[in-house]
Amino acid sequence: MVDNRAGVVAGGSYESIYVQESPGSRIEIGDLLVVPEDGISILMKVASLRYGFPGEDTRLLLEHKDEPAVAICKPIATISGDGIAPAKIIPGLGREVFFSTVEDLKSLTTAGQKGIYLGNLRSGSKVLDMKIAMDGFDLFTHHVLIAATTGRGKSNLLKTMIWGAMSAGSYGILVLDSHDEYYGRKTMGLKDHGSWGNGNLYFSTKPPPGSSSLVFNLSTIEPDHFFGIMDLTDAQKQAMILYHREHGEKWLEKIVLGSDQEQVDNRTIRVIRRKLRLSLGIYGKGGRIICETNAFSQSAGSSTVSSIVSALESGKVVILDTSRIGDEAELLIGSIIATEAFSRYRDYKGEGILDQKPPISILIEEAPRVLSEERLQEENNVFASIAREGRKFRVGIIAVTQIVSLIPKTILTNLNTKIILGNEMALERRMLLDSCSNDLSSEDAAVASLDRGEAIVSSIFTKFGIPIYTPLFEEFAGGK
Repeated sequence: MVDNRAGVVAGGSYESIYVQESPGSRIEIGDLLVVPEDGISILMKVASLRYGFPGEDTRLLLEHKDEPAVAICKPIATISGDGIAPAKIIPGLGREVFFSTVEDLKSLTTAGQKGIYLGNLRSGSKVLDMKIAMDGFDLFTHHVLIAATTGRGKSNLLKTMIWGAMSAGSYGILVLDSHDEYYGRKTMGLKDHGSWGNGNLYFSTKPPPGSSSLVFNLSTIEPDHFFGIMDLTDAQKQAMILYHREHGEKWLEKIVLGSDQEQVDNRTIRVIRRKLRLSLGIYGKGGRIICETNAFSQSAGSSTVSSIVSALESGKVVILDTSRIGDEAELLIGSIIATEAFSRYRDYKGEGILDQKPPISILIEEAPRVLSEERLQEENNVFASIAREGRKFRVGIIAVTQIVSLIPKTILTNLNTKIILGNEMALERRMLLDSCSNDLSSEDAAVASLDRGEAIVSSIFTKFGIPIYTPLFEEFAGGK
């Protein structure tokens, strides 16, 4: 281990262990360092770097141009023959400190054959030859939050995760793809997985050969599907419920085509019609319903919901290309499917057969659109219901966002695995780190310095925040 020496323990406390850099070594923020003790090793992570020790006159350091740097570290775990445990001790003063190796951390890889690969273990900017995977059941049923600003590798990570889920073949995943980037029409994508033709589905309003049209029959839409999705007044909600009660599956057609209801003010119905046209592209003309996006129909798409949920229930991946239909139409479609899947799985639990069903997870880009404080106040918001109690029914959410602060703390605490990519916004970093299951109080600088593809995984299923690097999806999938 002599060639791997990083430095020596030179003082500090549990929150801040000072490691003085050895001659010739170069410690980075985020490095994983190991201190061998009697029978165990203490794993530390570098939180910050400085010259000199607190209280020392740094002007004097200028006289010694070869003055070693001091790494400020946080003990995060102890490693022994029994595995990894949270750190409750500090290393001895003067102990030699080494850069961690695969051999030191081999007990991290315990996910088994159905583990979902997230990336390789990373120490600072050094990528180690160790794959980090999480048990898919734990990951998907207990909800996932993926947080980062634009360009930090969220989509790359997600495609890699879903590829792994397809390899396991035991998880149903619904992808609401607002940029049409997961399937891979013209580039490598999930369609290139060897199992794609085995029941996995792709829907689009402009489907390529071998895929399906994204079209939903109006009869499959219920008033509840709009709640938490579309901005509606109480009067408008009550009007929709009344039309549904009076006209059943034809309720939406009656509103759009102008059937009057004595108990409903006509001005309320006119506003609802206007909202339907602006948000969904649905309006009446010549006694029939027109849909500008072709995503909704009076005649076609009666089996779309059933086909999608049945595929998810069989452990398949379903991608919906929503890039041409607008935000509210996308979320309405997601609400329709999520409601049906959640309802089925609740029934299965009541029947005592839920254990025979694979977990279902719903991927939502820009998750605050349905999980903000305002949306959570809406009755029958299915996404909020899943976030709060879905794990009891094997239904989870993969929430993707740039702005974590828009998601209330009550929901953040229920997203039990957080994958943190780079974020230069201090307020967002702080709220995110404060909501993690592991103590990441010293990770602010590390998160701010994360490069594309670099991340920290924090979960109730990990002993500490695990730094990872996710390779380019094209390289990862192409090498399979």
